[in-house]
Amino acid sequence: MFLVMPYGFMFLAIMLFGTFFSISSSHWLSIWAGLEINLMGFLPLLVYGGSLSGTESGIKYFIIQAAGSGMLMMGSLLSYGYSFNWEIMMLQCGVLEKLGVIMLVSSLLLKLGSFPFYFWLPSVMAGLSWAACLLLATWQKIAPIFLLSCIIQPMEMMSMKDVMLVFSVCGGMVGGIGGINQTQVRSLLAYSSISHIGWMLFCLLTSELALKIYFFIYILVSACLFLALWALEISLFSQPSSTMSWQNTSLQLVAMTLLLSLAGMPPMLGFSSKWFALVSGMHACLYISVVILLMSSVISLLYYLGLSFSIFFGGSSSLNLNQKHFFQNSYNLNKTSMLLLVLFMVMNFMGGGVIMSDLYIQNFF
Repeated sequence: MFLVMPYGFMFLAIMLFGTFFSISSSHWLSIWAGLEINLMGFLPLLVYGGSLSGTESGIKYFIIQAAGSGMLMMGSLLSYGYSFNWEIMMLQCGVLEKLGVIMLVSSLLLKLGSFPFYFWLPSVMAGLSWAACLLLATWQKIAPIFLLSCIIQPMEMMSMKDVMLVFSVCGGMVGGIGGINQTQVRSLLAYSSISHIGWMLFCLLTSELALKIYFFIYILVSACLFLALWALEISLFSQPSSTMSWQNTSLQLVAMTLLLSLAGMPPMLGFSSKWFALVSGMHACLYISVVILLMSSVISLLYYLGLSFSIFFGGSSSLNLNQKHFFQNSYNLNKTSMLLLVLFMVMNFMGGGVIMSDLYIQNFF
């Protein structure tokens, strides 16, 4: 995508710089500026391609992010008006300060697409290309998650932490239930993202290490999944009929494996991330929340299995190909890309198996 887009690497560099600038700042104005720089670099990547659905999704995303930026600025101003301090780690517990913290947390949840501000994410992802979905589901989550961690973890407001716990559990349930009736792959993966955001918020409240492990594995598996689905669509239009059969079968197998890993099926890598989240929740004595998150994971497993079997046995008919004109001009899937995806599929099995065997040895020997 970025190879054929004019100034594509420039916009990508602006987006990356905005994220790094935001997470490396301790001043709320610098954080806000970094998020805006990230938005300016990401928007052209969203709308490139000229499709009506992509443009509509780009406008929706811009409106939501603009509202979130306004709430972020208002919350930081309220915080400054009480404490005369712009530092992110120096939030107080006064009346105006609490209102400012609520607005700051709400703005980051809105930007993230978490419960209860998840309404925009499925409709936006439904109209995007796979490359834009990849960035939206992975890279665009880094700054909001990091900033939420900086606000919530050192905070002494137990009421705010209790509210965040409710949001995390509800996010897992909404992501599990909402994806059942979806017929489009991108919308289904959007609800999957909402569910995983709920798990990340739960890890944020229980263990910083569990959050890092979960977030890293989620980004790794999601990026490979979106690349596999993108490559599968490309192969439908660009490959000769003599090579399409074996390449499609290989890609369908890779996509099916990655979906099951994202669902948390043992012995795959995605299971280990949920295992660490559950262990951290049990150590924090959050038993009811752990049970509810497990139920939501089982519910979401239904549509993960349905989608994975549909992709493997249904082939191209299971993918909603709403951007054919873009993929017809894309690059052919080469053997190196296939080799990398298959290699990650093997690592997915091996990594999950090694972690599970280590956990088994620690608990039973």
